[in-house]
Order: sequence, then structure tokens, then C-alpha cells
Amino acid sequence: MDDPLQASASRRRFLQQAGSGLGLVGLQGSLGAQAFGAANSSGQGTHFPAQAKRVIYLHMAGSPSQLDLFDEKPELKKYDGKEIPARYIENERFAFIKGVPKLLASPYGFAQHGQSGMRLSELLPQTAKIVDKLTLVRSMHTEQFNHGPAQIFLNTGSPIIGRPSFGSWLSYALGTENRDLPAFVVLNSGQFLPSGGSSCWGSGFLPSIHQGVRFRSKGDPVLFLSNPEGLDASTRARTLQALEKLNQRRLEESGDAEVATRMAQYELSQRMQSSVPELTNLGAESRETLDDYGVTLGQPSFASNALMARRLVERGVRFVQLYHWGWDNHGSSGSDDIMSSLPMRCRETDRASAALILDLEARGLLDETLVVWGGEFGRTPMNEERNGSKFLGRDHHPHAFSLWIAGGGFKPGLTHGATDELGYFISEKPVSVNDLHATLLHQLGLDHERLTYSHQGRDFRLTDVAGVVQRELLA
Repeated sequence: MDDPLQASASRRRFLQQAGSGLGLVGLQGSLGAQAFGAANSSGQGTHFPAQAKRVIYLHMAGSPSQLDLFDEKPELKKYDGKEIPARYIENERFAFIKGVPKLLASPYGFAQHGQSGMRLSELLPQTAKIVDKLTLVRSMHTEQFNHGPAQIFLNTGSPIIGRPSFGSWLSYALGTENRDLPAFVVLNSGQFLPSGGSSCWGSGFLPSIHQGVRFRSKGDPVLFLSNPEGLDASTRARTLQALEKLNQRRLEESGDAEVATRMAQYELSQRMQSSVPELTNLGAESRETLDDYGVTLGQPSFASNALMARRLVERGVRFVQLYHWGWDNHGSSGSDDIMSSLPMRCRETDRASAALILDLEARGLLDETLVVWGGEFGRTPMNEERNGSKFLGRDHHPHAFSLWIAGGGFKPGLTHGATDELGYFISEKPVSVNDLHATLLHQLGLDHERLTYSHQGRDFRLTDVAGVVQRELLA
């Protein structure tokens, strides 16, 4: 930059950015990537004492049927096969249902479990053993009824692509407890990625250091972790040192905090070459632990990812998100019905989900870890019967769904909220997606109304302009 006045103005703008929020991280980044990494490890800090330090979010992409797993409805058996009363579907929009659908009773039995007497489906025998450690919310609702927007809404607080995800907000607020690993890690299992794609774990308008880092189940856990063929470690180190000098010069010229982010990411990637291989070596676990989760070494699965999640939070990763695809049980064929596909998804996840809770508890981590299990919306109490299909299935349903939470100061053994006799509308204690976010942030020591970031002249937050902390859910 030839003009010294322009250079001075640029530096002043950068220092002004550094006066608040992530600008401080950017300023320390200008002192070098190592300083940036140290600054990012602490984040902005909590607003009040926290019950929890970290989150594991088990997202069942496609949305499990609450009526076949968590929310028993005897009235559906009474009216099974009958047309649903018109008052329920007046002015309703469905993803696939046409005409007047018929009510569909669950083909699965429910029973009480534990001292709490929580009622669960026979499809979840291992989850049934840990019900006294769970908070079951049967009164969740959302604003979206298609997968992509609903998943993005659940993860970012808005159906609009481009907002920061929950994990990114947490990275921004609290930083990481391990400078050798990302603050936010994403793990996928099942045939496909979630419909919302990488927007579900994107950093939006927050600096990109806060986006989720996806660990892969095949090859290098992280892209470009290994040195390219013909490039040894010393040569790569010299290359990174040269890049740091170039980026440092660019940072001084432009005052762009994203340059500091890039410097930090280069440094982190170099440290991850040492930390990630040890982290991802599930063979270091005992045979008993592998069996508890149902892990087969070398075979990608939800079970492997659940065990990886425990290893990640054990090493200080702040937010771990698991996506397991395949819960979209429309009943259009035998591959997506509730008689074969739904039991299969349960077998893939039930054992490992319960093992994760017990493993965290045994290691003294559950009290400070929030574990959330659920989908992006619910399923209808009616059979979809798309194009006259004879397979049993349920359409998308935003008005009511269930999820459970464990650890982090939530009230164990609690069943919260209720739906009407058909499971169509919420009848008691509704909880919105924004309410869920506000409550989770509260347990992490964060006031959802104060956790903000200024963008395009407006202060944004995870809960947008809504959200109430649901204190009845808390111990």
C-alpha cells in the first residue's frame, strides 16, 4: 500500500474492529497465528456460572416418528384406518399427503421403564435402560415442514441459509479447550448427508474459524491432513512458514480479520497432523467399550461416531454434532416404511446412544456435557399412502415432535409436555426450537439475548427475536 494515510486509516479500522467481539481475536491474530490460537481458545466468556461446558448433538436426519418411539397414543388404535376429522387438516399444508388421510396406529408396543416410569417404544430397548438419566420433551414444535429448511432452522435458529450454526455460536462464545483440535466437529453416518448440507454447520457471518470441521469416516479424517506424495514434513513446515509471512504482510496492509483466521487455520492444521491420528484410533479403546457401543473397527457407523464424540469432548472439543441419515419414513416403499426402515434405524443408533450416556457418566463427563437426541420435526398421525402405497409411513409434521436431553443440569427422568389424543397438536407446555436453543445456552452459562454479533447494521443472535429459557426442564 503506497499511500501512508490510506495505510494508517486501514490500520485504524482494524483497531476499531478489535475494540469489541471477535475483533479482539483478529487483533491478536495480527501478532501471529500462535497468538490468535491462544486468543481463540478462551472465546468471549460466559455471562454467568455454567452447568455445562460442551455439547454432543445427535441429529437423526429425516426425523424419527415420535408416535412410534416416544409418544404413545392409544386413541390411534381405536380409530386406526378411519379418516382424520376435517378440523385437524383444514388449511393444512403437507409435503406429500393428498385428500383426506386415514389415521395410523403405531404397530409397536410401549411400556414403562425406570423409577420415573417413562414410557418408550419396544424399538428402543437400550434407551429404555437409561430413561432415569433423560429429559424427554414431547412438546417440541417447529416452523418448517421440509427437511432442508427445518434442519437449517434447528441448527441456526433461522431457515435462511447463511446464519451461524449453534456450534459456531458456541465456538465464538467459549472458544476451545484444546488448541490442537477444532472447537466444533461434525460427524456423518448413513447413506447421505443431511438435506440442509454444510449450512447446518456453517459459521455464517461469524469468522470462518468458527465453522464446523467435518471428520470423514474413510481415508484421512480431515481433508489434506496427510502430506502430499513427495512432500516431507520439513518441506511442508517451511511452506507454511512462508505462507504465514505472506499472510502477516497482507494482514498489516488490509486489516482483514479473515486473514488472521486463515493464519490460525494453517497453524491448527499443522498441529492436527499430530493430534488427529491418535484421536481417531478407536483401536486404542478396550474391547468392552467397543462392544458396549457396538463398534466394528474399520466399519463406518453411527456407533463409531458416537464413540468418537466421547473421545472428542474428552479432549476438550466444545461442540460435536452427529448426523445419522435415514429417518424419513414416508412408506413410499419397503426401504422407507415404519415396519422395516424405522426398526433398522433404531438398531443402528439405540445401543450406541445409550452407551454414550453411560460412558460419559462413568468418566465424570456427563454432568458437564449436554447430549441432545432428535430430528428436525415430527411425523403425522396419519398414514401417507403416497400414490396408493400399501407400505405404512408418515408424512412431515411440524406441529409436534419429541426429543431427549441428558446431562448438563437438565432434570433426569422428566417427561415434559404432551400432545392431544391423536398426537397432532401440542396440548401442554409447548417448546419451540428457539426455546430449546435459549435453554441449552443458559446451561452453558450464556444469556441468549446477550450473545450477539453485529452484522450489516443489526445485532444477530442464535434465537433471533424469540426464545424463552424453559426452567421446568432444569434440575
